[in-house]
Amino acid sequence: MTIPRFFLISLFSILTLFLLSGRGKPKTAITTLNTDNQSVAPSLKNTIEKLQQKGGLAKKFVQQKNYNDRYCFLIDMSLPSGAERFFIYDLKQDSILSSSPVAHGNCFEYWLEGRRYSNVVGSGCTSLGKYRIGIPYTGKWGYSYKLHGLDSTNNNAFERTVVLHGHSCVPERAVNDEICQSNGCPTVAPGFLLTLKKMINGSSKPLLLWIFD
Repeated sequence: MTIPRFFLISLFSILTLFLLSGRGKPKTAITTLNTDNQSVAPSLKNTIEKLQQKGGLAKKFVQQKNYNDRYCFLIDMSLPSGAERFFIYDLKQDSILSSSPVAHGNCFEYWLEGRRYSNVVGSGCTSLGKYRIGIPYTGKWGYSYKLHGLDSTNNNAFERTVVLHGHSCVPERAVNDEICQSNGCPTVAPGFLLTLKKMINGSSKPLLLWIFD
């Protein structure tokens, strides 16, 4: 059943679903960020507060840089890879429009335990920082978006060919297990990429993607 777009649900309910039960929320739901509920677990409260903080900083950044000031994309790499940790964030309403799993880089190891980040060319690792989403193209991984790193921690992204793309190994909804790993690209499910595509291609201004831990 699809929940109407403007039906509000608590972030506690959504995060509980994808962190504990492994089931995601309908993609059309809007999630308000609220830490007032005393029943919210500390870990969930920390996630909410982190998103609120990043959302506030992102709002200032996009206004200064003349980016799209309605939406941005936030990725919290501190969450399990099977969780819905790629957030479409509504900067006007301080709310989450949708979320989905996203893969992190394996640093060219067979399987990377934990997290490791690098901006070095050839590292195969995820780079933390803010990105400007560039032009789309069709390449090795199908329909993809160039990424331009805006910080000292990710300014080699373009040279490293770190791009936003989809892959069938990434699930659309949260799962209990760890998901596949990439060679540094933020890789999402094909269906979720279509959701992002509508927003990116429909925007007259650049969109901000922010990867943090």
